[in-house]
Amino acid sequence: MTVARTSSTSISVAQRVNRFTYAIRNIVAEAQRVEAAGKRVRYLNIGDPVAFGFVTPAHLVDAVERAIRDGHNGYGPSQGLASAREAVAAEYTTRGFPVGSDRVFITAGTSEGIELALTAIVDEDGDVLVPMPTYPLYTAVLAKIGARARYYRTDPARGWMPDLEHLRGLVTPATRALVVIDPNNPTGAMYSTSTRRALLELADRHGLAILADEVYGDLGYDGPVAPLGSLDPDAAIISFSSLSKAYLAPGWRTGWMAIGRSPRLDAVLGAIRKLADGRLCSTVPTQYAVTAALTGDRSHQTSFRAALKERAALTCESLAAMPGVTCTPPTAAFYAMPQIALPAGRTDEDYVLALLRETGVLCVYGSGFGLPAADGFLRLVFLAPPDELREIYRLMAEFTRGYLGI
Repeated sequence: MTVARTSSTSISVAQRVNRFTYAIRNIVAEAQRVEAAGKRVRYLNIGDPVAFGFVTPAHLVDAVERAIRDGHNGYGPSQGLASAREAVAAEYTTRGFPVGSDRVFITAGTSEGIELALTAIVDEDGDVLVPMPTYPLYTAVLAKIGARARYYRTDPARGWMPDLEHLRGLVTPATRALVVIDPNNPTGAMYSTSTRRALLELADRHGLAILADEVYGDLGYDGPVAPLGSLDPDAAIISFSSLSKAYLAPGWRTGWMAIGRSPRLDAVLGAIRKLADGRLCSTVPTQYAVTAALTGDRSHQTSFRAALKERAALTCESLAAMPGVTCTPPTAAFYAMPQIALPAGRTDEDYVLALLRETGVLCVYGSGFGLPAADGFLRLVFLAPPDELREIYRLMAEFTRGYLGI
């Protein structure tokens, strides 16, 4: 039966959506238009190692396949499979941050863990200190829950180390948490021990929870990086990691968070458990890969780190040779954050879109990570094979000469 329509009014959209942005994905719409016009697009916007030919370790694939075939396809515990949580707890404990499996959650990637933690800790109109530049998930989640991001500066002239004096000046009675991304996305930086200790001291002095994003902890070019909590196991730290990067399985969306043993976090633990119950569970078969990853062979990481170190060196050398371009060398992960000496009145987004339309090279403008648009920063992902990177940087150099009129 046909229903007579009495209204043509569009269904309204919640105001919170207008506060939500995610530049890493948003820019893809323009790339698709460029592709539709017949130009090849080289996607350097998303850090997906698998998309560039790196292969998920076979024993992880076997663990997931076995779980599916053995019938582990129903709901699991909201907090995660006991075996996976025990593996995560043992990993942290071995690396100097003792935590019990009852304080570990298996999540749908690190992203879900971050959202659960921020939702549990921060009320509307609360403040969270985030680095600038930052991974935009943090600001997107804070916008969604009605909280505020307060950017603390990091300095490219000092290896993108946090400006501690600026950070101290941002703390107010509304401040609830400090986000530390180390090793860092989007800059590829690793923080010095003295900087890490200073961040711990500041958080302790002001009663702040630390959200330690340690997804790239196994991808320091000279070896794994110890968890922040290893410097103070009793600090109020919630640490996040996943299978996505160092274990080459981003599409599985399987991560974890470990809530430190400090009694100051007991109420947060209860709140996160309550929120986790509300979403039932994360994907069960891929949780079996957590145990396989953390208790099995990691030899792939040695070759992966070597490949990243080679690509980082090539990237820095190529960028340094470009007119009007500078770049602080990364020391971990697969990102670089070069700066373009933009003409007056131009923005980083202007440059990135023009580069995309003329050459098909897709990067992400720095203002998408919280930097001033006029400063001319952009983030690029250097996971492509070296020969392809050389061609990309050749195109970028030719374009930049023309764009800057050099």
